[in-house]
Amino acid sequence: MDFNFNIGGFAAQPQVKSFDSEKIYDVLIIGGGPAGLTAAVYSLRKGLITGIVTDQVGGQMAETTGIENYLGYRYIDGMELVNKFRDQVLQFGIDFESKAKVKNIKDGRIKQVELEDGRVYQAKSIIIASGKQNKKLGLEKERELTGHGVAYCAICDAPFFADKRVVVAGGGNSGVQAAIDLAKVATHVTLVQRRDHLTADQILIDKLSAYSNVDYKLNHVLSGLEGDKKLTAVRAEDRSSKEEITLEADGLFVEIGLIPNSAFVTGLVEMNGYNEIKVDSYCRTNVDGIFAAGDVTTVPYKQIIVACGEGSKAALAATDYLLNSPDL
Repeated sequence: MDFNFNIGGFAAQPQVKSFDSEKIYDVLIIGGGPAGLTAAVYSLRKGLITGIVTDQVGGQMAETTGIENYLGYRYIDGMELVNKFRDQVLQFGIDFESKAKVKNIKDGRIKQVELEDGRVYQAKSIIIASGKQNKKLGLEKERELTGHGVAYCAICDAPFFADKRVVVAGGGNSGVQAAIDLAKVATHVTLVQRRDHLTADQILIDKLSAYSNVDYKLNHVLSGLEGDKKLTAVRAEDRSSKEEITLEADGLFVEIGLIPNSAFVTGLVEMNGYNEIKVDSYCRTNVDGIFAAGDVTTVPYKQIIVACGEGSKAALAATDYLLNSPDL
């Protein structure tokens, strides 16, 4: 196949183009997090006709209070890094569809991506980088206080709560591990668990029990958040007595699980028991021409820098696929 090498370097101003239902894209990327945006940069630099469809630019990165483990920055706010990623992509000029959800993908020589609003786009290859979403508590003010006390990644944000009081929601492996990470730096940690016992592995429970600055509210559910511009306290309700208590807190870590954004490819690509898309070392799925990268896949360690690396691999693998597919 022939690529359209028409980029010629960076544009002076960001260029966002509308999607064209008549156009056949070389690669269509689903997802605007670190994996998807990195895949876009690599695809565009290879001269591929590229488009991105995403529901939320930045993905989970946009919900991260601060980042200290991304090389090149000693510290950077999550949304600030999102904006830098986005601007780097847009300076090439790209067809970009935001606030859009994919309904399904139809496989074929030319693949079709149908959005929930009925629009259909065509592509020779697809990179699924739709990530995961944190399970939310569904409380009033949760969205407004995200990044202002409410967090979803202890491994990312624990250092920012040194010498502060925090609450962890969830008594499974992720919740107990978060409590361990936070107990090392926070003055006090309260772990709230809806069941009457912790469900984490015993080795983690034993590690957590070694910290004297941790207490537990078992058989409780979080019922409310307090604070305007930043979190000041959380409310928890006893599931048996219905009595509500208020816990002063500078931070709340919601650790009740993650859901892969993979429902739109159910029955099309192979997944594991957690609905993560199975990929090989080249980010290939079991369907020719469909690649996947980042948190939505079976690749371990859900970190920004890992997702970026996987996104670049997926774009390079898609390029090889197109080069070796003369009928495209």
